[in-house]
Amino acid sequence: MIRIILNGKKAAIEEIRQAVSILREESFEIEVRVTWEYEDAIRLVKEASDEGVKRIVAAGGDGTLNEVINGLIRVEQSRRPELAVLPLGTANDFATVCEIPHYPLEALRLAIEGEPTPIDIVKANERYFINVASGGFGAEIVAETSTELKNFLGGGAYTLSAVLKALSFTQQQGRIITENIDIEGASLAGVVCNGRQAGGGQVLAPNAYINDGLLDVLLLLDFALENVPQVIKEILEPSTDGEFVKRFQSSWVETFPSTKRVVNLDGEPYEAEHIRFEVLHGEIKMILPKNCPCVK
Repeated sequence: MIRIILNGKKAAIEEIRQAVSILREESFEIEVRVTWEYEDAIRLVKEASDEGVKRIVAAGGDGTLNEVINGLIRVEQSRRPELAVLPLGTANDFATVCEIPHYPLEALRLAIEGEPTPIDIVKANERYFINVASGGFGAEIVAETSTELKNFLGGGAYTLSAVLKALSFTQQQGRIITENIDIEGASLAGVVCNGRQAGGGQVLAPNAYINDGLLDVLLLLDFALENVPQVIKEILEPSTDGEFVKRFQSSWVETFPSTKRVVNLDGEPYEAEHIRFEVLHGEIKMILPKNCPCVK
């Protein structure tokens, strides 16, 4: 038996109702619970656990998935349900890069028949996320690159938008440290990745895996107009020794901005003066396709 936690804004989609009906006719036991307001998904995860449900489906966008993750982490691991995903959002970045089907019937069949894989999630102070945290203008750029620009420029849309935004963005002072990195000074954006992409298809960490116990971190340092060609080159040709675009991996990262800042955790805003990002290795059991490219 599976229980679907369905974002209430998507409850009227006929294709979902049809998919559930088809699978029920095949004798699969499926229950549906619908959210109405913020944190309903957290409550519904607890209810499912208390009632002995072994597998739940987060049906919605990246925000719904994030809320379900924050509900699952509150459940004792021995009673924690396995997690599947029915992508219904605008971006569906996590599901897309993991190659989870977007058609409801296919996604729900995977949710029922697929095998669980232990995956990582990330703790950010008292909050949790599964995909990407972004700060600085990175928190804005992933949401502000227009569909038309993406279609026209393809993968270069993110790069062009990022550079144009950076030239007019006020630099932020701060410090970031890991086991082997200690950088202090002016930066424009930072991204902490468990997954690979955000912003509706912008690949930020092409080498990230969701079960390797590591975060992939991208930091864009302040640069002048004459440095734009080098910045674009470093964005398009990822390396670990860039002058302006720093990339590295770590099991934890701490950020110390000079002032309180807002970061996006899977697209959800979170404000803090200091954040410690820490991988929780193998914390969630997720139903993924065979040969998922984000799993080692």
